[in-house]
Amino acid sequence: MQIDIIGVPIDLGADRRGVDMGPSAIRYAHLHQKLRDLGYTLEDKGNIEVPIQETCAITDPRLKYIDCIIPMGRRVAGAVATSVQAGRFPLVLGGDHSLSVGSIRGAAKHRKLGVIWVDAHADFNIPETTPSGNIHGMPLAALCGLGDPRLVSLWEETPPVIDPKRVAVIGARDLDPGEKRNLREAGVMVQSMEQVDRSGMVAALEKAIHRVSRDVDGIYLSFDMDALDPRHAPGVGTPVPGGLTFREAHLACEVVAETGKLIGMDMVEVNPILDVQNQTAIHAVEFIRSALGSRVWGGD
Repeated sequence: MQIDIIGVPIDLGADRRGVDMGPSAIRYAHLHQKLRDLGYTLEDKGNIEVPIQETCAITDPRLKYIDCIIPMGRRVAGAVATSVQAGRFPLVLGGDHSLSVGSIRGAAKHRKLGVIWVDAHADFNIPETTPSGNIHGMPLAALCGLGDPRLVSLWEETPPVIDPKRVAVIGARDLDPGEKRNLREAGVMVQSMEQVDRSGMVAALEKAIHRVSRDVDGIYLSFDMDALDPRHAPGVGTPVPGGLTFREAHLACEVVAETGKLIGMDMVEVNPILDVQNQTAIHAVEFIRSALGSRVWGGD
């Protein structure tokens, strides 16, 4: 299988600068060689064009920088759709999580997807519930058909890209009150850190995969590095204590890989300005490897 690496150096959806350098940090952590070591062929497609923040304006405080985020989402969707339709595996490097309004939409073109969303946050706000107006807190809701019509459709009037009942959020521990209502009403499965602590990562993932993998053409994994405890991933913009351990994150990716249904992946919210010796990006590469089949014993 060929992997298409697609960088999206966007920080417009977040409230901290620096995450636009995430794709470079992940590449610098020997991404290419480590994937070739697994036997994959690669084509690095470079970075999607993203305007810098200084050239964009906030026209709506509840949807910050939306006028610049929408064209980015369209470009990402087109690149990912082209990759999947050619039988390749799109690996999308962020950048903040707003990029997923495009990546998952592109992967879902002409196909039915289940989504595993590994994140400290559910990113299920809409303009009426957001406390910040930051769009990186809205992409999953938009993909499920909720929120501002521009985010929901990007460029065309379509039904929701993803069925909310085929979505599972793993590792959540920081949810806004209105966001919780949105998740419940939509029927999204949330395997919070409490569930992970009580039942273990394997049980939580198996339950999630059972939910999202029925009657689908594939599974898309969107992995936000702030899902990890900040001790393991200091280089993120919105760290929340009490997150996944290094091994739990690996295990999550390993269990997803074992399904044989993974067709694309986001790795987002790596912020090298806040990192320590590129530790977060180095871990991100290892998690990508695990999602693509690497194992301590028998997988390499």
